[in-house]
Amino acid sequence: MTSLEIMGNTCCCVQVDQSTVAIKEKFGKFEDVLEPGCHCLPWHLGSQLAGHLSLRVQQLDVRCETKTKDNVFVNVVASIQYRALADKASDAFYKLTNTRSQIQSYVFDVIRASVPKLNLDDVFEQKNDIAKAVEDELEKAMSAYGYEIVQTLIVDIEPDEHVKRAMNEINAAARMRLAANEKAEAEKILQIKRAEGEAESKYLSGLGIARQRQAIVDGLRDSVLGFSVNVPGTTAKDVMDMVLVTQYFDTIKEIGAASKSSAIFIPHGPGAVREVVNQIRDGLLRTSEDSFS
Repeated sequence: MTSLEIMGNTCCCVQVDQSTVAIKEKFGKFEDVLEPGCHCLPWHLGSQLAGHLSLRVQQLDVRCETKTKDNVFVNVVASIQYRALADKASDAFYKLTNTRSQIQSYVFDVIRASVPKLNLDDVFEQKNDIAKAVEDELEKAMSAYGYEIVQTLIVDIEPDEHVKRAMNEINAAARMRLAANEKAEAEKILQIKRAEGEAESKYLSGLGIARQRQAIVDGLRDSVLGFSVNVPGTTAKDVMDMVLVTQYFDTIKEIGAASKSSAIFIPHGPGAVREVVNQIRDGLLRTSEDSFS
C-alpha cells in the first residue's frame, strides 16, 4: 500500500462538485459547510459528511384545483423556481425534511385563498397578481428555511371542459349577433338609398310629365291662335273642337290599323263624340289654367 493510499484512507478525502455544498458534522453535530473542491475529513476524529445540498435553481410545477367566485372549478398551474442560499446552507439542510412538499403546501394555501375572490374572467386578467401573491408568501416563509424564491409564474388556468365549451359558444353567439346587426344596418342603408333614388326618380319623372303637358298646351294654344288669325270668323272654341275631333279619329284609325289589337270599342254616336270632345277640352283647359297659375 502506497503512502498516498494510506493518507487517503486515514484522512478520508471528499470531493464537492460545482454549484454544490457539503455539510460537515463532527460527532453528529453540524460543524461546517464545505465549498466546491477537495476536502479532508479525519473520520477518526469524529468528522463525517452528512450530505450534499445543491445551489442550482430548481423548478416545481404545482397544479391546484380551486373554485372561482362565480362557482367555476379551475385547475391553476403555478411554476415555482427556487434555490438554496449558500450562506444559509445549514438551515436549508436541517430545517426542512421535504422542501418541495412545503412549497406546494404554501402554493395551495395562497391560490385557494385568492382565486375564490375572483370571477373566472378576472382570474385570467389578474393571473400576474395571483403569481405575485404566491411569490410574496413563499418568499416570506421559505427565507426562514434558507431558500430563495427566484420566480413564480401562473403558467396555465384550465376551467372544466364544459365551461370552456360554454364560453366559446357565448363568444360565438356574441360575434354572430354583432354580424347580424352589421348586416341589418347595411340593408337599412341600402333600403334608404333605394327609397331616396326612387323618390328622386319619381320627382324627375313628374317634372318631365309636367313639362310635356305644358309643351302640348303651348302648342295647341299657338295652333288655335294662328288658325283664328288666318281664318276670319272662327273662334278659339271652334278650332279646339276641330283639333280634338281630328285627333280622336286619328287614334281610332291607328287602333284599327294594328294587326294585333286588344282594344274594346264601346258603342257610341255623334253625341258621345261631342261629350268626349267636351271632356278632353275641359281637361286641357284646366291643365293650362293650373300651369299658368
